[in-house]
Amino acid sequence: MLSPMINESVIQPYLEAHPWPRLFLTMSGAHLYGFASPDSDYDLRGCHIIAAPELLRLEAPRSTYEVLDRDSPIEMDIVTHDVGKYIRMMLGKNGYVLEQIFSPIVIESSDYFEELRDLARRCITKHHRHHFRSFATKQWDKVSNAAHGTVKGLLYTYRPLMAGIHLMRTGEIESNLRILNEEFGLSWIDDLIAAKIGSTEKTLIGEADMSFHRAQFDALSERLDEACEASPLPDEPRAASEIEDFVVRIRLNSMS
Repeated sequence: MLSPMINESVIQPYLEAHPWPRLFLTMSGAHLYGFASPDSDYDLRGCHIIAAPELLRLEAPRSTYEVLDRDSPIEMDIVTHDVGKYIRMMLGKNGYVLEQIFSPIVIESSDYFEELRDLARRCITKHHRHHFRSFATKQWDKVSNAAHGTVKGLLYTYRPLMAGIHLMRTGEIESNLRILNEEFGLSWIDDLIAAKIGSTEKTLIGEADMSFHRAQFDALSERLDEACEASPLPDEPRAASEIEDFVVRIRLNSMS
């Protein structure tokens, strides 16, 4: 379902220019995370299908299609990968891929989309903790090594930690920080979101407040590690044997 903040007419020309049929295309970034500002760019992510004959050419098409248009009325950032590359990323415990597949903001979908979601759900393992932990740590390093941290930087630090904890506990992907915080009940998260939406995302936090956030980062990181240890999620994907047939079937059907 599209958010009322999303202008479909801005997106349509980019869909028409895309050279390959899409398995799906969803919204990522701030719109998915629950703290989009009125001027937030459109981060579109998805999976396209290159038919088998095209892959047999001497010069096979590039597996990744990218567009970055800063001159559009709303900045457009589009990245899609061919189904083969996309599935390999999914099997490689890539949390970005999972969040794109399960994004509730669906721009386009095909007849294969729900089947892909079912396969992806059965490829979630406790080792996805590494993705969310690593992403949060990289964001925190940027925030804490700057002269002062910003509201936006803190939001991008806390969100993967909370999403990772939720995933380890429930096996479900939830990317929206507002929804996640209904579970966590952290008052400062709501304050940060309000500041971000109020166009003060670059507001400096200040050294005293950064000391507070450093303690919260450490505490949530520890909770993520503990949730992983106690997680009922498997160690290995459960749908790996079905995925090869899925990719072959899609490629062959795209020839007709």
